[in-house]
Amino acid sequence: MIRRILIANRGEIACRIIRTCREMGIATVAVYSDADADALHVQMADEAVHLGANPAKESYLSIEKLIAAAHRTGAEAVHPGYGFLAENAVFAQACIDAGLNFIGPPPSAIEAMGSKRGAKLMLKGIPTVPGYVGEDQSNEHLITAAQQIGFPIMVKASAGGGGKGMRQVDRPGDLAEALDAARREALQAFGNGTLILERVVQNPRHIEVQIFGDKLGNVIALGERECTIQRRHQKIIEETPSTVMTPHLRSAMFDAAVSIGVQLGYYSAGTVEFLVDDALNFYFMEMNTRLQVEHPITEETTGFDLVRWQIMVAEGFPLPDMDVYPAGHAIEVRIYAEDPTNEFLPAIGEILHWREPDDVRVDSGVRAQDTVSVHYDPMLAKIIAYGEHREGAIRRLDYALSRLQLLGLRNNIAFLRRVLTHPNHLAGNFTTAFISEHPELLIDETDVPLAALVAVATAKSVSLSDTVRPNTGYWRNSAFRPIRHTFRRGDKSFDVLLTPRENDTFQYQVGETQGICQLVSERDSALALVLDGYRQPVAVAEGADSIWWVHVGGSSYELQWVTLLPEAGKSKAAEGSLHAPMPGQVRAVNVEAGSSVEAGQVLVILEAMKMEHRIKAPYAGIVKTVNCRVGTSVQADAVLLELQAVEQS
Repeated sequence: MIRRILIANRGEIACRIIRTCREMGIATVAVYSDADADALHVQMADEAVHLGANPAKESYLSIEKLIAAAHRTGAEAVHPGYGFLAENAVFAQACIDAGLNFIGPPPSAIEAMGSKRGAKLMLKGIPTVPGYVGEDQSNEHLITAAQQIGFPIMVKASAGGGGKGMRQVDRPGDLAEALDAARREALQAFGNGTLILERVVQNPRHIEVQIFGDKLGNVIALGERECTIQRRHQKIIEETPSTVMTPHLRSAMFDAAVSIGVQLGYYSAGTVEFLVDDALNFYFMEMNTRLQVEHPITEETTGFDLVRWQIMVAEGFPLPDMDVYPAGHAIEVRIYAEDPTNEFLPAIGEILHWREPDDVRVDSGVRAQDTVSVHYDPMLAKIIAYGEHREGAIRRLDYALSRLQLLGLRNNIAFLRRVLTHPNHLAGNFTTAFISEHPELLIDETDVPLAALVAVATAKSVSLSDTVRPNTGYWRNSAFRPIRHTFRRGDKSFDVLLTPRENDTFQYQVGETQGICQLVSERDSALALVLDGYRQPVAVAEGADSIWWVHVGGSSYELQWVTLLPEAGKSKAAEGSLHAPMPGQVRAVNVEAGSSVEAGQVLVILEAMKMEHRIKAPYAGIVKTVNCRVGTSVQADAVLLELQAVEQS
């Protein structure tokens, strides 16, 4: 009997496992790095053990430290979650050798499926995408193989997943650079630079099948998940059932997925991933020998707790003797700290305000005042909505996202709402190229509403009076002098004139619009803005560098208060400076002082948050100075190089 489990992970998946363990009466042990000392999963667990410094290899990837932590706390079992060591056969075997129950599949299955190349070579009777899975990894041989397969072609890390070490190459001339970049990224993320090549399936859907097995040889399919909406080859929206499925296709895919599980002698949770082309032919991609990020939607439609099943199977219990009939529709989005308008660049910093909707399932691992660091993946939470039909599930999810309040970091919430409500998505008409085919989704053209400007100006006026909360009577004791606030968003400026009045109210003027406003406290520290008798919930937070954040009317806005700041403008020396968008390590410098460059040319490659970020020339010019070297670490906003613009003839 398992009474205490060490969770070898962090963030929302660690919190998710802790919740199930509590329901089962199982004590939990969290582990953490320096950066995660005050993290939510550490606070939720019964006990916690410090592993080491922030780099994952010194903490969450240290097998020796994890097993020592399990022994120290008396844990009988280890749950790997997903990511880090979840699909590491060496870790699974080390747990078993140490007398610990590894809550996952047998090490032999992890090892067999840990290599996309090996998986395709060993599985029998499973359709696969034509490609190259050979041993010769030289660029010369891979380029020759690609020419035989035909372009466009997909380069993939054999040991990888999550879009890391993955590149689509449309032209032969781009392949060598893509191979080098994919290999670097694969080595950094998985410690294995082996690559495979696959012919690109045109207009594909990405469908996966959740399987589950027990130690008695039973393997079942629990339904499919649609994972087609992606960015950077990473899923951001998942739903079940898939709109592309037919009874015949579903039956054939389930049979193939179960066959793979049987061939492996598989037990615990596993996911078999397929590509489906526009003729409804399907091809095996890979198998993830772990719990998936998107597993909650399967739980919502089946009523099964997959973490509970994992623990029970690890204890030797058989799967329930029942047929599985998923009902209804469930859809999930992943909330990331990133900027969709800037190539999904990850965002780091403090979460100033976080408030979750209370009428849908939220799997999160963060709170207000938590810091999103450069060391780990920027996914913060998953929002899951269930409905009797697809339209109802999407409507519930969109409404929940309108009530999710995340202030302090740029994020993808508004972008996700645009995707969810796009006519083609609502019609179920999309492929894995959906985001690139609809670049308008990446543009935030939302105007700043009057309520947002007045709310921030009112909060700023209160803060100038050293009053922490409204309704304190400060303005009743002050001269009723008007205060002008100027805010900037992008290239637009907004003036708000506030005049204090009786009863903690203000008279406001924005352009030609005038009226009366009041910021009032509600229960649970919430705020409401009363604008000429129109009461709306609002959240306001002040960040660094005079940045103010506000959530009102279902959307969030970032505004810079510039009333007391110097006039906008940069020094001549700063005009051509290209800065590091976040802390990271320089992986490539493609130019030197004196080089002539074209607009859009990649100048520096920076690695941060497990991904490569390309610093491109914003205009044609000449490189004046280069201030970074390959292999060195740089801090956020560090000047990487200076570029002098040249006139275009």
